[in-house]
Amino acid sequence: MAKSRYKIMENQQPYFLTCTVVNWLPIFTRPETVQIVLDAFRYLQAHKRLTLYGFVILENHLHFIADADNLSKEVANFKSFTARKIIDFLEQKKATTLLKQLAFGKLRHKTDRRYQLWQEGSHPQLIQGEEIMRQKLEYIHYNPVKRGYVDDPTHWRCSSARNYGGEAGVLEVCTAW
Repeated sequence: MAKSRYKIMENQQPYFLTCTVVNWLPIFTRPETVQIVLDAFRYLQAHKRLTLYGFVILENHLHFIADADNLSKEVANFKSFTARKIIDFLEQKKATTLLKQLAFGKLRHKTDRRYQLWQEGSHPQLIQGEEIMRQKLEYIHYNPVKRGYVDDPTHWRCSSARNYGGEAGVLEVCTAW
């Protein structure tokens, strides 16, 4: 897949981002792989490297809204770190079928690795104003509903819908924007 023409042009502004697993493989059906993503977000937040406004993790991709002093760098670090941790986990669990698919999905020019977890790019879209922020958060939170996984967005554990619904979520997010 070619690199996205979408670019992060303004730091310290919220962007809607998408990270997709190569070939849409269902990597996030295991609690351990989801936990790697949650822990990575938690680390970036704790070290004030990223402000997270909303997120959802589905079986083969995730959406999130975030800002940072250097968002491009933080997203690249996030993808690199989570890819390494998830691949290490899959190797440890001897998940050979998934690993073969990740090897097959690796782009030819990626000669420094055996596997590729994430598709290139994150399709960043600048959030310009409160109305767009609401639209993107609604899109994120209703993604599992549209897929038929749950009837109510707050029932999807791996989402910030609970945070916005006044409940405790699996990950803290900044709801003041």
